[in-house]
Amino acid sequence: MKIVSVSFIFCLHFSLIFGSTKYYHPVILVPGDGGSQIEAKLNKPNTVRSICQKQTEDWFTLWLDADLLLPFIIDCWADNMRLKYDPKTHKTSNNDGVEIQVPGFGNTSTVEYLGKGILTHHFAYYFHYIVEALVQLGYQRGVNIHGAPYDFRKAPNEQQEYFKRVVALIEDSYAQNGDKSVILLTHSMGSTNMLYLLNKQSQAWKDKYIRAQVSISGVWAGTVQAMKVFAVGDNLGSPIISSKSFMVEQRTNPSLNWLMPNLNFWSADDNLVEAKNINITKDNFEEFYKLLNSDHGLGLWHDTKDLIKELKAPQIEVFCIYSHGLDTVEKLGYYEFPNSSLVKIYGDGDNTVNLKSLEACKSWSSKQKHPVHTKSFSRLDHLGILWDDQVIQHVKNTIKKILHQSWRQDDIDIHQKTEEKIYIEIN
Repeated sequence: MKIVSVSFIFCLHFSLIFGSTKYYHPVILVPGDGGSQIEAKLNKPNTVRSICQKQTEDWFTLWLDADLLLPFIIDCWADNMRLKYDPKTHKTSNNDGVEIQVPGFGNTSTVEYLGKGILTHHFAYYFHYIVEALVQLGYQRGVNIHGAPYDFRKAPNEQQEYFKRVVALIEDSYAQNGDKSVILLTHSMGSTNMLYLLNKQSQAWKDKYIRAQVSISGVWAGTVQAMKVFAVGDNLGSPIISSKSFMVEQRTNPSLNWLMPNLNFWSADDNLVEAKNINITKDNFEEFYKLLNSDHGLGLWHDTKDLIKELKAPQIEVFCIYSHGLDTVEKLGYYEFPNSSLVKIYGDGDNTVNLKSLEACKSWSSKQKHPVHTKSFSRLDHLGILWDDQVIQHVKNTIKKILHQSWRQDDIDIHQKTEEKIYIEIN
């Protein structure tokens, strides 16, 4: 009977590990800039064009419906997406008559797929292939894989309600999965958002609820690309839409200003703008906004520039995954800034984020007791890295390694409990 009892305990243990989701560390997906769907409802007093809708009865997809990013219609989209800045409150609000919501919090669907419309198929997928890889490991959508989308137009100083929801999601996921701590799987600006959150939490809370952060293409120290977008806009690769059409909306986003180069990581010798009339470095960065006549942009930058200025170590285990080897804007070159055409001067990075920013997580190795792992890939762009087979396999193997470490600890625990049971039965 004693032998049967022991065998039963071991069999039960292994069946639980390999058959129950409660032995999986839950994963929460946190997207980057542009990585969440946004829906809108309109009741506008006026529109920028006669073809623009003033009113809608139901919510509709504003981001990402590429059918709205067509000539002329793009002006309607930009007017609906743009934010208004109040320099007295240091807060932003939606344009008049525009309601905004971010669908799918807690689910995975709205971070797996971003878009709809006949023109969206090229960039509809986001976390989908990574989620599929986790499902192959035994994970289940809505059980131990959850998404945490947010209004990516805004910076952390305006995301307090969102962070409360994330904390609640982490704690609920922990409780519903056998008290297993959570893995934060983040991309781009999602990585820095979670760094901001983690730096606000107590060490006791992190020790209990967070197993690790797996970051892909983290914009740890900002990017010169944000300066380029603010200066001339970014048309998202469209051959038929002017960058200036997007710039109307992009300049109003606090998040764009938060993504400006963290001046702690750029030296005074680094010319961020080179021109006949001025060179802009970390020492005179305000001139960038002043010469562009953007008081609101300067205000947004002052509101956000110090949110993670010191890049404090998160005090959890970190897996830092990124790419390099692609031309990435390192300087903005002008004959006369900002009145002549832009010449982009390139350095190393992932086509969007500079290498020194992607690698900034390495500095944490000497600043925390928890391990910091880095893995670089070659010539994968900032978004395409999420779809690369090698990267997906590496993420899968990383999660698998974390699970096996946890299961081995469970083995030790069950062995100890079994030995105690045998001792009690014999004695």
